[in-house]
Amino acid sequence: MKVLHIDASALGAHSVSRNLTAAIVAEFVRTHPNAEVTYRDVHAAPLPHWAMPAADAGTTVGDEVMDEFLAADVVVIGAPMYNFSITSSLKAWIDRIAVAGKTFRYTSAGPEGLAVGKKVIIASTRGGIYSAGSPAAGMDFQEPYLRAVFGFLGVTDLEFVRAEGLALGDEHKTKSIDSAVAGIGGLANAA
Repeated sequence: MKVLHIDASALGAHSVSRNLTAAIVAEFVRTHPNAEVTYRDVHAAPLPHWAMPAADAGTTVGDEVMDEFLAADVVVIGAPMYNFSITSSLKAWIDRIAVAGKTFRYTSAGPEGLAVGKKVIIASTRGGIYSAGSPAAGMDFQEPYLRAVFGFLGVTDLEFVRAEGLALGDEHKTKSIDSAVAGIGGLANAA
């Protein structure tokens, strides 16, 4: 089993999403001792924003990122919400894996995802509460975007481990993190 671990938070050691992705990956390694883990920190080592193919010619970063994604059986992504969406560094990574002819194609019946058979687990963290039914749910451009883009790529096994309301006080933060961590155990067994 090959696991691709992506972190995108700017908060370093204070990042809840980084702690959650580390716990998810550790659970996969514990339950699949032969798992090979590839790690990419798109905040610490940001990818250049995508450019026109001619301007991007001769670079290998796009090939490396694509190869890592295509080789992975499981992709674990730390996706903190910044300004109602994902980080720009995570978006730059997505722009490198959402490539026509590689991870999707257009057909006469419409687009077809080619990245089938992967499990994607997203550690979603938010300072406020944006889940369905909350007053701020309409401002969530993080999870719906991630569901849409990975669905477009053909990923049907998509899980979210969510910790939200992290800025609403220490007690709420602790409960939210504990709830997210409690949901990690079964994820690795299902892969």
